[in-house]
Amino acid sequence: MNAEHAIVLFDGHCLLCNRSVKFIIRNDKNSYFKFATLQSEIAKSLIGGKAIAIHKSVIVIENDRIYDRSSAVLRIIRKLDGLWFFFYFFIIIPKPLRNMVYSLIGKNRYKWFGKTVDCMIPSPEESDRFIRY
Repeated sequence: MNAEHAIVLFDGHCLLCNRSVKFIIRNDKNSYFKFATLQSEIAKSLIGGKAIAIHKSVIVIENDRIYDRSSAVLRIIRKLDGLWFFFYFFIIIPKPLRNMVYSLIGKNRYKWFGKTVDCMIPSPEESDRFIRY
């Protein structure tokens, strides 16, 4: 992936994650982010052996670096249109503390937001934002 785009890997079964992807697409007018589910073959090839360890996290691959959990969320926020980038100031909070909050939400995301059996299927308008082999 080149510097023109970053890849967001997300849990395709998580309704919070699916809604978050829709939110990112709406607020990323320059189409900087491309998407794939963590369950996909592309995710396995991109993160290799790390797939099991970070399967429960959103992943951002940007400039050949892998970001997960709160760092991934903040990498996304800083590139969104509108005033969302102001939330990037949370980067000053120590990473362990940010990740504790992220983990609390992550552990409860199915219970609080729901889960689907099938991975998200993008609309025709969104399909060019998703990576496929």
